[in-house]
Amino acid sequence: MRLEKKVAILTGIGAGIGQAAALRFAEEGARLVLADLNGDAAEATARMAREMGAKAVAIRADISVEADAKAISEKAMAEFGKIDILVNNAAEFTAKSVENATLEDWHRVYGVNVFGTAMVSKYAIPHMKAQKSGSIVNVGSVSGVLAQKDFATYSSTKGAIITMSKCMALDLAPWNIRVNTVCPGTIVTSASEREWKRVGLTREQWCAKEAPRHILNRTGEAREAANVILFIASDEASFMTASEIMVEGGSSSF
Repeated sequence: MRLEKKVAILTGIGAGIGQAAALRFAEEGARLVLADLNGDAAEATARMAREMGAKAVAIRADISVEADAKAISEKAMAEFGKIDILVNNAAEFTAKSVENATLEDWHRVYGVNVFGTAMVSKYAIPHMKAQKSGSIVNVGSVSGVLAQKDFATYSSTKGAIITMSKCMALDLAPWNIRVNTVCPGTIVTSASEREWKRVGLTREQWCAKEAPRHILNRTGEAREAANVILFIASDEASFMTASEIMVEGGSSSF
């Protein structure tokens, strides 16, 4: 198994890509610390992982609160004594234009996506430095590299994550800590479901509408993004750092 004896923290694991990644990590033998703003959802995912034979603990955390971000690494050290992998997946989806966004909107989306990612990393990094190894995967988005109408708030946070990851990779390389960004495109998740219901479409209609934006002429599934996160987190990607890996069916090439 690719992650046997590895201890992995994953945030934003209540559903979608985060949950799919947590379960892929469980399949590959990782010991898991699973954090989510929704404590019940975190425990549900941890229970699914345990049913697969993995050791997994849940923690309710709002990563925009520094004390919560710190508590995640403290939980990992208390339960398992080390941190090998960190997947920063938790995100706030607030997509508005500069003209329409309020200051509260900006604080909310940056508080989770940028400041939260930074704070969770801040408290995991010393433990990785102590063992002179680690892998951090920050989940960005194709939105971080493409201009999209009425997406300035969300897209700018994902662009910031890509650049922050490159800086982290440079800073942490002397300790053999790799930092990469995985950038999903249109992946069918519970957030997608909320969107197609909002506009009065079925899943099939929404996917058909989104498909032509991709070279592969379809939308993606959460497990497809999770497979890439797993690879980048694992030792199989040992010569990859400061990279942004697109999982977007070719949409950024149009």
